[in-house]
Amino acid sequence: MKPLIRYLLIASGLTLGVLPFASRLHAAEPPSAATIKPLRVCADSNYMPYSDRAGQGFENKVAALVAKAMGRKLKYHWASYRGQGGFSNFLAENLDAGKCDVVMNLPYGNPEETYTNPYYSSSYVFVTKKNAPYHITSMNSPALRTIKIGIETGTPPQMALKVLGLTKNIVPFHIAGNSQLSPKSMLQAVQDGKIGVLITWKPAIGYFLKSYPDLKTVPVPSEQYAPGIPAERFTFFMAMGVRKHDSALKQKLDRVIATHKGEIHTLVAAYDVSVHRGARQAVNYPGQ
Repeated sequence: MKPLIRYLLIASGLTLGVLPFASRLHAAEPPSAATIKPLRVCADSNYMPYSDRAGQGFENKVAALVAKAMGRKLKYHWASYRGQGGFSNFLAENLDAGKCDVVMNLPYGNPEETYTNPYYSSSYVFVTKKNAPYHITSMNSPALRTIKIGIETGTPPQMALKVLGLTKNIVPFHIAGNSQLSPKSMLQAVQDGKIGVLITWKPAIGYFLKSYPDLKTVPVPSEQYAPGIPAERFTFFMAMGVRKHDSALKQKLDRVIATHKGEIHTLVAAYDVSVHRGARQAVNYPGQ
């Protein structure tokens, strides 16, 4: 081999197996922090106890845990859950539009997106004063026919009360349609005696209950209200959501959920989000 050609080959790494070895060495190097994509999360900047810009909500805490477990930085895209069109429009304009890659709270079974395995479950609850002269444990409790019933509009309790002929007793709260209202306002209505009972999604108010020691909660049981009508279900399994067909990210998130289950449950329990055991069931979105 001529000296010049041999020199050029050596210099370019094309002799003595240098190039394959160098390639293997390069491939073995871990990616730098600069090359790892952040975990982009869509969240509401002002909807406690779910999330806020200060990172105080339970969705914020779970997102931080997931990002750390994946070795990624956490990056938020802020948008309101409670804008025009509600949560479905939030998903369409943000997650589906590619402004983020994951939302931290999506019903298991939601048909709009791809969902992970559930990481918590909870139920709707009856909220009353501890010293109330009635004890409500069912939608068929006689007391519901004599007191004012607070509910969030567009939720399963509203549908059940309609079937039971109790719509005249309803006092509606439009929490999901007004970004200026806090779920805490519903508890205050019970405390002030403006309603006799509140029926709401437990994760929405559990965080605030510590400020209302005179109130108590009872889970709403699943019941069949009339022959031929399927039983109304009030317990829901919640997952994380990614865009349709993003199976790669779903699988990574599922691994984090499986390997950090105890830590995640501890986080949500700190917000008084009940964690129920049981079989997974595909359900409709329960509202927030």
